[in-house]
Amino acid sequence: MKLNTPRWWYDRERRHAPMTRMLLKPLSWIWAAATARRLARAAPADPGVPVISVGNLTVGGSGKTPVAREALRLLHEAGVAAHALSRGYGGRLKGPARVDPAVHTAAEVGDEPLMLALGGPAWIARDRVAGARAAAAAGAPAVVLDDAHQNPALEKALSLVVVDGETRDGEWPFGDGSVFPSGPMREPLKAGLARADAVVVLLPADAPAADPELLSAFGALPVFIARLKPAAPPPAGPVLGFAGIAKPWKVERALDAAGAELVDFAPFPDHAAFRDQDLRFLAGRAEHFGARLVTTEKDWFRLPPDWRERVVSWPVKASFDDEAGFQRLLLSAVPGAGPAAG
Repeated sequence: MKLNTPRWWYDRERRHAPMTRMLLKPLSWIWAAATARRLARAAPADPGVPVISVGNLTVGGSGKTPVAREALRLLHEAGVAAHALSRGYGGRLKGPARVDPAVHTAAEVGDEPLMLALGGPAWIARDRVAGARAAAAAGAPAVVLDDAHQNPALEKALSLVVVDGETRDGEWPFGDGSVFPSGPMREPLKAGLARADAVVVLLPADAPAADPELLSAFGALPVFIARLKPAAPPPAGPVLGFAGIAKPWKVERALDAAGAELVDFAPFPDHAAFRDQDLRFLAGRAEHFGARLVTTEKDWFRLPPDWRERVVSWPVKASFDDEAGFQRLLLSAVPGAGPAAG
């Protein structure tokens, strides 16, 4: 059974669930120690092409996939036809397999690889080394690796850490710094940043600036600011939204900020498999309000095929304040790549 992401994870003042935090602390110590041991013992493999890793330091919800998509777009724009590589979380295929959105379903390869495949060649592989080598054998001059900052199997030419930069409503991206399950961290902040080459702080579209205190947490690492913007306006008229991502409340906020006439919103657990009875209930509620159903692009890929025509997909994209600078950083990891555009 999938569970919703706890909101109290992101409360750094520890005002909520203090007893739960205390009870989970021993498990957090075990998790952190196991991660550190696995990373220390690793012997990363060179797949023969540069690997650009787009990862994060928290459990879900940072915006890695939009950043990976934008990285791929900027590389392609500069003449580097990089391939995407993902574990394929939520899919049953082990791979290596090249993703085809016209053939594969989210149940086979996961929802995020289907999104990545819309912009160019994408692969899934439980064995990241085998997946990167398959991409290289297929002609990839570089690989953009989605969600593998804590996976040491591959040698990385560039390691990017994506951070959710939203700090309003008392939320802090790292909570009180606790490691899973007593907090959102996959590993301690200092340890994760030590393996990073740059940080991408992802802000909501309506955020005026990043929190200076948050930016100071990254020390001397280069920091790039990106904003999660709608790729298209929300549907006109009343809409009923739903989402099964790590932080579904952020989708509700984004719809409001984009001017949607939101009559109701239903949160689901991350990577939820939408059941027919759930969708029928949502459709009935939408009919009551005279509204259209709308969800994220990621969630739309997990809908049963007969429901896709009844639900509007609302895509978003990562837009960098310093796009040219970010592109130059990406190209610096690819030997022989041409100069950045602009």
